[in-house]
This record gives sequence, structure tokens and C-alpha cells, in this order.
Amino acid sequence: MKDGNRLLLTDRREAGRLLGRALGRYAGQGNVIVLALPRGGVPVAFEIARALGAPLDVLVVRKLGAPGQEELAVGAIASGGIRVLDAELVRSLGLTREAIRRVEAREAAELERRERAYRGDRPPAAVEGRTVIVVDDGVATGSTLVAAIAAVRERHPAAVVAAVPVGPAATIARLGQLADEVVCLATPSPFRAVGEFYSEFGQTSDEEVRRLLAAETHATPALGSR
Repeated sequence: MKDGNRLLLTDRREAGRLLGRALGRYAGQGNVIVLALPRGGVPVAFEIARALGAPLDVLVVRKLGAPGQEELAVGAIASGGIRVLDAELVRSLGLTREAIRRVEAREAAELERRERAYRGDRPPAAVEGRTVIVVDDGVATGSTLVAAIAAVRERHPAAVVAAVPVGPAATIARLGQLADEVVCLATPSPFRAVGEFYSEFGQTSDEEVRRLLAAETHATPALGSR
């Protein structure tokens, strides 16, 4: 719900239900697939996929945090060898190539671990020629979603739609230059952190990610059967 200029969400599942309504025009289209950014994007995307009758998969993306300021994203990496850096921020912080390399090596190891944990031996869902809805639980700088969009583009989709419950206007505008469409419920100002717009914003566990993916797999026909 909204309180003045602020969007107040109970939790990620409610955010997904609201986004599912906003994306209603994609319901029942056989060429649509929903890709969630783990971990927090998965509960949101689960509700969207259920509302649209679309298959759900994960797209693993890892933020590259500035050394000593890990919450400050200077870039991101994604499945498929995608790497995005905020060159201006890297310069302003005086970060060396070696410092970035160390951060990237650590996050690459975690990216590989999560790929195995969430998907096991199952290959990534096919997105070529499909409308791909990329989902997260919110954006601040947007670097993670930028990397996700770049990773999806490498796989030749018909269109890429970015869907988030909340984000700053400047970030949403930037994403609009990269995606074919951006669906965002609110762009409040001032914007400090995604979590301030949720009543419940605890960390999503690996187990919850696996549970939701398993539940969706049993509820949704395989990609080739539509």
C-alpha cells in the first residue's frame, strides 16, 4: 500500500502480487518467462510467474562491492561471464585493477556455488525468442539488474522487461535505456535503501529459493510443452 509518497509493502510476496497485476497484459502468453535474481528476487518473481502462468527460473548475479564498503556496488557479474563496472565510481574511489580482481574472484566463486545450489544439474531455461521478465525485490544503484539485463541480452530474447517494486527515479530511468520496458510500482524520494519500503525484509534463504523453484516447477508446464 502507499502512505503519502511512500510505498509500504508487507513482504516480498505481496510485492510480487502487486507486480503481477501491473504485468497482467503478459498473462497467458506462451513465449513469456520470468527470471528471478536470487535470493530476494525469487519470492517476488514466484508470485509474478504464478499470476502470469509463466515458467520461473533464476539468473544468478553477484554485486561487486567496494573494498571496505561492501554495500556500495561498483559493478556486478552474472552467469555467462557477464561483467559490468561503474567506471566513474571506480575512478572516484581510486580502486586498482588488482582490488577489483580480488572482489570479482570472490564473487565468482559464490556465483558458481549458488548456480549449483539452486539449479543442480538442470541447465538454464531457454530464453531465445522469448519475452523475458527480469525481477528483483528492488533497486538502489541498479548495477545488479544492469548486469542481469546484459546477461539476458547475450541469449537473444525477443524482449527484456525489468520488473521491480521500488527504486529511485534516476535508476529506473537508466534501466529504461537498457530494457525494452521497466515496470516499477514506485520511485519515492528521498531514497536511502530498498528495505525501508518493506515491513518485513529479512534475508531470503537458499532453502526458500529451492523450495519456491521446486513448487513452481511442479505447478508450471515445461518450457517446450506450451
